[in-house]
Amino acid sequence: MTDRIARLDSGLSLAYETFGDPDDQTLLLVMGLGCPMNWWRTEFCESLADHGFHVVRYDSRDVGRSTRFDRAPVTRAQVVSTFTGLRRDVPYAMTDLAADAVGLLDALGVDAAHVVGQSMGGMVAQTVAVEHPDRLRSLTSIMSTTGRRTVGWQHPRLLGMLLGAPGEGEEAYVRRSVRSARAISSRQFALAPEAVEARARETYARGWSVEGTMRHMLAVMTQPDRTRALASVAAPTLVIHGSADPMVHPSGGRATAAAVPGAELLMVPGMAHEIPVDLEGLFAASIARTARRAHAHAR
Repeated sequence: MTDRIARLDSGLSLAYETFGDPDDQTLLLVMGLGCPMNWWRTEFCESLADHGFHVVRYDSRDVGRSTRFDRAPVTRAQVVSTFTGLRRDVPYAMTDLAADAVGLLDALGVDAAHVVGQSMGGMVAQTVAVEHPDRLRSLTSIMSTTGRRTVGWQHPRLLGMLLGAPGEGEEAYVRRSVRSARAISSRQFALAPEAVEARARETYARGWSVEGTMRHMLAVMTQPDRTRALASVAAPTLVIHGSADPMVHPSGGRATAAAVPGAELLMVPGMAHEIPVDLEGLFAASIARTARRAHAHAR
């Protein structure tokens, strides 16, 4: 990867990589909980660039080569107590992650972008739409939810995986990643085991942090319900979700689409919590179509 480092006005540093012509409109890709930018496959980024976008993917704070918040230690006990609602004090919140995305646009000299987020990244993208509407050309929320506790819940069988001890070292991380991929992917669209392992090794090499992942979890657990606020989103919006998603129940996608006026819902039969390689072309074309709606709206 040929990533670079952006220094934000907030003092944070974010690692990022670009694809396509810088003169094209920017499309910002926001990845999910604990996952670095390489989880947006290079081939998918190149496909989006072929649709006429200047594509930017980046490591969120506490991920990969971006700023770590190691001075804010977190424990599994804190995660559990936050999950049960017993405490709300967290190192940072969803609004801070959204501010990071906007700060990256500032650092790149981009006035507004098409913002695409997956899972937690969808929550960040939605927060950008609500809190920074002038920086958003279009919104695509993939396998995400509104923050309302009664929609988009995790299947109970995943809680042990999310809160379990990861083990020490690269091999333990790879084994955990393979088990996690098996748990959240569908049989119909599962990634090949060798692809999962290769991605896990690249992720570990970029600098994986169990505490960083837990800090992301705390931000997700304490996010507000955006349902009412999403009614103010005027940008063209696409919501993509899988009908077999165990990590974020499909009700989260349906609720997001219902909350945003004029949003398009693409519910993919059999898809779980993974962008299937075979459907990347469909997703790229759908994102481009949504962006064209923004162009038409601007004229």
